[in-house]
Amino acid sequence: MKNLSKKSLWLSGAASLLLLSACDTEATDEVDESVEAEAPAETDEQVLNVQLNVEVASMDPQIATDGTSFEVIANTIEGLYQTDSDGQAVPALVESAEKGEDGLSYTFKLREDATWSNGEPVTAHDFVYAWRRLADPDTGSEYSYIMGIAGLVNANEVLAGEKAPEELGVQASDDYTLDVQLANPVPYFESLMSFIPFFPLNEDFMTEVGDSYGTSPETLLANGAYEVSSYEPAATTIELDKNEEYYDADNVVLDGVDYQVIKDSQQAMLSYQNGDLDLVTLAGEQVDLFKDDPEFVNVQAGYLWYISPNTLVEGLENANLRKALATSFDKQQITDTILKDGSVPADYIIPDGLAVGPDGKDFRETSDTYLEYDPEGAKESLEAAKSELGQDSFTFGLLVEDTESAINVAQVLKSQIESNLDGVTIEIEQMPKKTRLERMKQADYDLGLTRWGPDYADPMTYADLWVTDGNNNDGSWSNADYDELVYSSIDGELSLDDEARWEALKEAESILLNDAGVLPVYQKGNAVMVQDNVSGIDFHAVGLPRVYKFAVKE
Repeated sequence: MKNLSKKSLWLSGAASLLLLSACDTEATDEVDESVEAEAPAETDEQVLNVQLNVEVASMDPQIATDGTSFEVIANTIEGLYQTDSDGQAVPALVESAEKGEDGLSYTFKLREDATWSNGEPVTAHDFVYAWRRLADPDTGSEYSYIMGIAGLVNANEVLAGEKAPEELGVQASDDYTLDVQLANPVPYFESLMSFIPFFPLNEDFMTEVGDSYGTSPETLLANGAYEVSSYEPAATTIELDKNEEYYDADNVVLDGVDYQVIKDSQQAMLSYQNGDLDLVTLAGEQVDLFKDDPEFVNVQAGYLWYISPNTLVEGLENANLRKALATSFDKQQITDTILKDGSVPADYIIPDGLAVGPDGKDFRETSDTYLEYDPEGAKESLEAAKSELGQDSFTFGLLVEDTESAINVAQVLKSQIESNLDGVTIEIEQMPKKTRLERMKQADYDLGLTRWGPDYADPMTYADLWVTDGNNNDGSWSNADYDELVYSSIDGELSLDDEARWEALKEAESILLNDAGVLPVYQKGNAVMVQDNVSGIDFHAVGLPRVYKFAVKE
């Protein structure tokens, strides 16, 4: 049974707060009109209403980089593999797969009953086109490097502009046979194939719509469970309809998925209470209020939140100053008193529960390097930095996206850094997530509160972020020893020795943390509410946050 008294109390109190806020700026009769608004009409359609707390940044599978965009794309497009309810990669468009004995080749036979929403068949040529597009420097994909992680022949040469995309180790021997050649064995290759940047695109359609791809339903194609029926860039609502042409449509029960971007958790919870939302993310005090409710779900997430210091900014090139910042804030207080959603302090870069090594143990279980809260040590590091830099005071901006939880965390970071580090001032700059990402990509920032979610179940999904000149190394941190360990673990000598590779990745993390090239804050947990008439949503810690293919709304 639902905890009705709690919910009624929340709804009543929250509604009162909204009314008070409205009275500040609006006439009383306008407030009354909003209270008396008619409830939405009932319908027999099974449409799942889902809250997002940030806008979709891109609908292009080779351009998107964030979990929100990935979620929407993955509900409309499928790749060779998809992630099942246990988080394992299972065949999607693949009918059969043959792996070479040396691990250097794959032959994928594709289903012949998969079509795009314009009626065209999904073929091996669509994968060849998309993968070449991903690796092509002219595309400007921030995820292009992952083609090298996947180990395709000539990937690194194509990425560097030394060879043409047509020389990439992928080709279609016929319409439904995809041949892949690898330069070195990649133990997590099939897991990578369920990741969005490897999804196919139809070349003829892309040529037709050009740069307008992904700006409207008419400029999008689907081959998955749903297709986009309403969307425009930066929209606060996105509507998906069931794709009746989907090869597995008989097993898709929902008629559609409607997304609403609601950044304020109080407003989102009111919508949930009113029945306008079926899935909502909780924040702060809401977690305490609803944690005993039968509709409450706590989901472990692999997302790591951290501060990226821009080492090109004067002062932040100094390792002692970065270490002073990294050890000056209490992560436990942030997770326990601000987030309250199952998030845990992160003194590390490779998340807990991400990957198991050749010894059968989780990476974190045998790694011994951590960057912990240490206010006294932080003061010592700051004094060393002041001496080395000949400077007694520092002012840095902190870029933060305009979501409630990010802003609250930033305020605690500012307070604690300034309290523990005499002479350091933090100025919070809040903005939409897309703007924050753009500013950080342009190195137009001092400190950035950001996150990364694991793309596949291996430490490399984090380790390769901070190689010199890496696509996602926004802070331009650089260390030759780190680069050597990571690159050798990707396609060098270490890639052929599982045990040595695992130890090398531990050493790489240690180098990064000891030099404070990144300032970890917390590993995300998600506290969500799901209406009791909804079932079948798959939550994942790796790759895709949520999948609705088998969801049911009774």
